[in-house]
Amino acid sequence: MSLRLLLVSDTHVPKRARALPDHVWAAVDEADVVFHAGDWVSAGLLDEFERRCRRLIGVYGNNDGDDLRQRLPETASVSLDGVRFSMIHETGAAKGREERCEALFPDTDVLVFGHSHIPWDTTSAGGLRLLNPGSPTDRRRQPVCTYMTATVDGGRLLDVKLMEVGRASR
Repeated sequence: MSLRLLLVSDTHVPKRARALPDHVWAAVDEADVVFHAGDWVSAGLLDEFERRCRRLIGVYGNNDGDDLRQRLPETASVSLDGVRFSMIHETGAAKGREERCEALFPDTDVLVFGHSHIPWDTTSAGGLRLLNPGSPTDRRRQPVCTYMTATVDGGRLLDVKLMEVGRASR
């Protein structure tokens, strides 16, 4: 049985956006597992994710206050159908990221991270897949806001897609 995944980070609600776009909420509702890689900003947003998600895996980010840090870990790890995931908000500079993360997460197949608002999809020399979904609310230097979807099936990560949040959705 395959699992539909949603990867999101850096929502920054209500500081960078008043609310999460409807298009993203629809993706939350469709996902079997939602990963949120930090910078929620509002505990109310975490509450809403907890109400709507079948399964939520979250970490706090550098912009999250004590209320969120008391409820969320800095890092999270989970195995889904034999695929070992880890998640952290910040991984440091892009240069050397793959090697650094491979050393920090040696028992991980897929590392989900955020912070930069810049989508990222690479695989290290040792086989660690690194995924940053960008931000669905704050595109920064990117052309559009983004999130990612993927599927886990038969012990493999499949169909990783970078999804754009259209201007009408924001």
